[in-house]
Amino acid sequence: QVQLVESGGGLVQAGGSLRLACVVSGRIFSHMGWFRQAPGKEREFVAGITLSDTAYADSVKGRLVISRDNVKNTVSLQMIMLKPEDTAVYYCAARDYTRNIPFSVGAYEYWGQGTQVTVSS
Repeated sequence: QVQLVESGGGLVQAGGSLRLACVVSGRIFSHMGWFRQAPGKEREFVAGITLSDTAYADSVKGRLVISRDNVKNTVSLQMIMLKPEDTAVYYCAARDYTRNIPFSVGAYEYWGQGTQVTVSS
């Protein structure tokens, strides 16, 4: 049974940092991603990673870094210089191999339960 479990969310002041982690059990995926959903908004792509490539939403480039540990089967999201607009529930997602790193929610088959990130001004 596949499970994705996120951790690391919390309350932080603007300009602060957080590191999110996602532990994957059940199998290894070539494509992993982080999405977020703010209140009243649609879920959106934040960052994605394969065994050899990464991709980021324009809004987070230079502030968020996605990484993976293939031995521990985890994927992390290091976030710095956080802004109030980064406030959202952050979700870990996974899918099987595809040619590129998809940005769409529907392209990912497996999801975690989410972890709340709140950035105060």
